[in-house]
Amino acid sequence: MNDLPELLKTCLIVCPLIFCASFVDSVAGGGGLISIPAYLLAGVPTYTALGTNKLVNGLGTGMAAIGYIRSRKVVWRIAAWSAMAALGGSAIGTKLALLIPENILQLVLLAVLPVVAVFLVAKKDFGRSELHKKFSQKQEIMCSVLIGLFIGCYDGMFGPGTGTFLIMLYTAVLGMDLLMASGCAKISNLASNLASAAVYLLHGKVWFALAIPAAVCSIAGGWIGSRFAIRGGSKRVRSMIFVVLCILFVKILYELLI
Repeated sequence: MNDLPELLKTCLIVCPLIFCASFVDSVAGGGGLISIPAYLLAGVPTYTALGTNKLVNGLGTGMAAIGYIRSRKVVWRIAAWSAMAALGGSAIGTKLALLIPENILQLVLLAVLPVVAVFLVAKKDFGRSELHKKFSQKQEIMCSVLIGLFIGCYDGMFGPGTGTFLIMLYTAVLGMDLLMASGCAKISNLASNLASAAVYLLHGKVWFALAIPAAVCSIAGGWIGSRFAIRGGSKRVRSMIFVVLCILFVKILYELLI
């Protein structure tokens, strides 16, 4: 993986797709649906692709998180607790992945995704404004921890669409608008990505020569995507969620059929 022509060819395939993945991820989550296939398409070995992606995605998510933080679109009392729980959930999910066949989880998602899409169509006002649900501080913390634990576990087991599901749950359970929920999701995603990236780094599964240019593209995509979402409000986040759900549905269906 040190041959210069091979590296340049790989960068030409990977970098534009990483920019797109980071853009999508910063708005509505689900960037991994684009970034992982990009590395594999370029011929990067699977574990090196996963390790490089985690590091690169973490940097892109970090830039998106900064954009949301600067625009005050993060509720820290929710994001911080959720992020800490997501770390533990990811570890649990990784162990469960060894026990539960992936195709079972894929079948469950295949049934759930259309329901989520139909719900968004039916509830046109979903996430357009904060509902200010009446929770005590302890109840809000508990909900934040459970969301982080549950989705972190999913991320460790399976992964695709993690940010999207975080946004949906923050909105449905805690009554946040989609834009604030997206900001909080970035904090939880950042914690999960960095923890995972550290593991891959320790095992030497990061291709740094590719990671550096890909990280530049990821940071640019994350920054531009966060500005796109913040300026467009919940409407743009909602539209991008539909795109992510459709891509995830097609991906899972394809994998089950081949």
